[in-house]
Amino acid sequence: MMGGSGGSAVAGGSALHIPVLGRPAIDYLNVKDGGVYIDGTFGAGGYTRAILAAADCKVIGIDRDQTALALGADLVEAAQGRLTLVEDRFSNLDNVARDCGHEAVDGIVLDVGVSSMQLDQPERGFSFRFDGPLDMRMSGEGPSAADIVNTATERDLASIIYVLGEERFSRQIARAIVKARADARIETTRRLAELVSSVVRAKPHEIHPATRTFQALRIFVNDELGELAAALTAAEHVLKPGGRLVVVSFHSLEDRIVKTFLAARSETRGGSRHAPEVQRAAPSFTVLTKRPVVADEDENARNPRARSAKLRAGERTDAPAHRGDAAALLPRVPSLDDVLRGR
Repeated sequence: MMGGSGGSAVAGGSALHIPVLGRPAIDYLNVKDGGVYIDGTFGAGGYTRAILAAADCKVIGIDRDQTALALGADLVEAAQGRLTLVEDRFSNLDNVARDCGHEAVDGIVLDVGVSSMQLDQPERGFSFRFDGPLDMRMSGEGPSAADIVNTATERDLASIIYVLGEERFSRQIARAIVKARADARIETTRRLAELVSSVVRAKPHEIHPATRTFQALRIFVNDELGELAAALTAAEHVLKPGGRLVVVSFHSLEDRIVKTFLAARSETRGGSRHAPEVQRAAPSFTVLTKRPVVADEDENARNPRARSAKLRAGERTDAPAHRGDAAALLPRVPSLDDVLRGR
């Protein structure tokens, strides 16, 4: 955790990060003087800077990447008491807020997925654009992508790559991985990318053949979908009535989870005529985005990453949080424990 005190400047840092869909995100957050806001995926600090610049408010920035928090030290100092950085998972954002002295907050923004900063660091192993260790861990703790690739059964690998990467050649990729690792462990991003490229052919104008496989492994290693589902329910518990939730996602599975969550929490219909005794909980959110907000042509031209971004937002009502398990929002994939046991 980091903190600072005094003043109002919020520039901070050596390079200004422009967040994807930053303007609509701040508009939907409806940032106000005196408010408390959570940036659950601090990263390079782009959304936090925009929130601090929008009003005389406070921000709690959360990230499980120690590197991101260390790079945010200048921003903490420049914010002069209005920014606190916390090393944690955003699925725990309700407890983080309370630990910081806030039982409820006025807004939460989540930018889901890997940051460009992480992709640009070869030693993190997130990208096949550079050769580096096959790691992909956001926190640097727990099993790495190499552990999964070299331990999981062919069936589990195929399932992970198919479900989380939406890769139709998942079985062929899994078969090639298992065959190759029988000779030597797969330890680098280049080696894995070469293996995938040997069985997945792509035309020049299409994405790299390894894109979906790398995406699937990254999501699995970091339990990104589980984290997102848990973060949504945590947000439901800690937002004030009238508080805003804004989520920017870059993957169809992420967007589907956010859409499903907000739809379920805003549902107003009662029981059917076949089961009139069934009572739905009062809506805990009002959906603010009937359709996802996407980047305009100018933003897409400036930042190709924005092309896949979708923003959804909701406003908290005064109804109690719904009961329900966040796991119900998730697609079915093998558990990490089973994968590591090679079952």
